[in-house]
Amino acid sequence: MNLLTKHIFVLFLMLFSMVVKAEDPGLKFDPQRFQIALEQFIVKEAGLSPQESAHFFPLYREMQKKQRSLFVQMRGLRHVDTRDDKASMEAIRKLDELELQMKKVQQSYHSRFMKVIPAGKVFQVIRAEEKFHRQAFRRAFERR
Repeated sequence: MNLLTKHIFVLFLMLFSMVVKAEDPGLKFDPQRFQIALEQFIVKEAGLSPQESAHFFPLYREMQKKQRSLFVQMRGLRHVDTRDDKASMEAIRKLDELELQMKKVQQSYHSRFMKVIPAGKVFQVIRAEEKFHRQAFRRAFERR
């Protein structure tokens, strides 16, 4: 899953959770519960030991915080008037810049992850995160 696809997927999950919330207030999206489930899934899929988890997840959460900040900026670009070519061009350039920053954040943290857990497990973490999001999307879609 490439970076743009991943961002679109996350945006869709966020939008879908808002739709579900509007349709049935009992099915509210709980970010804390989602984060706990994600971390448990990663531990299981990547086979992280308690010691590895203790070193890895603070860095992982730090990375997510930086990514969320960039994603909020990207989301703000959705309000651009597409009939205004100049504004659209600026939005495209800004989106490209933000996506590059997002990738640099990932690259930087992947290097940091490999200092606290083996590279093979870092790769398993990346794959587990993608798998978790695909499954979450599928479950959300099936509930609808």
